[in-house]
Amino acid sequence: MDKGEEQAMDSAGRTPGLTLVSHEGRPYRFDPGALCLELLTTGGPGAFARYEVLHEPADLVAWARRSRLPDGLEPAVSEGEVERARVLRDALFLLTADRAHGRPLRPDLLDLVNAAAAEPALVARIEPDGTRGWAPGATGTRLLSTVARDAIDLFTGAYADRIRECGAHDCYLLFVDTSRPGRRRWCAMEHCGNREKVRAHRARSASGEG
Repeated sequence: MDKGEEQAMDSAGRTPGLTLVSHEGRPYRFDPGALCLELLTTGGPGAFARYEVLHEPADLVAWARRSRLPDGLEPAVSEGEVERARVLRDALFLLTADRAHGRPLRPDLLDLVNAAAAEPALVARIEPDGTRGWAPGATGTRLLSTVARDAIDLFTGAYADRIRECGAHDCYLLFVDTSRPGRRRWCAMEHCGNREKVRAHRARSASGEG
């Protein structure tokens, strides 16, 4: 996100996004711009499997707590639902990367997203204090349906053409640019944005251009 750009807050006063940790061990804030894209930070297909964090039900519950979903969600998650979460996540990862690079979307992956979305979703409710809460019966399947429906909204919505991959040469984080200018290039200015500026400056200096 560009310096000086205001970050929107949700109804609980939180800044959307997740805290990630760089290879150097430095935390930074990454807002992918959509719930479904937050799931992509938990691992991925192929070479990205080494970043897998969804190993057991508690891991999916922990992700739900960190996500942009309102507080108070405690879904009952089974081992099978964790496996389905990984399958959905990998499908979304590949679809999002294809969309970011202008490639055709694969029907078999779309089938996986549509199947997850066809299940009952999480049910929100208004609590006595006026805050947003969750109806009883939240499960991993309902959570994944909510994520899949969010992906459908994203891929068919006004920001579908703003799905991007971080512009850094060695970062593959995916996000949707919902900013008004529409010029977001980096996963986070404090992370890849600054790294790439330093890298470009060193390259210019080495070639005598700086």
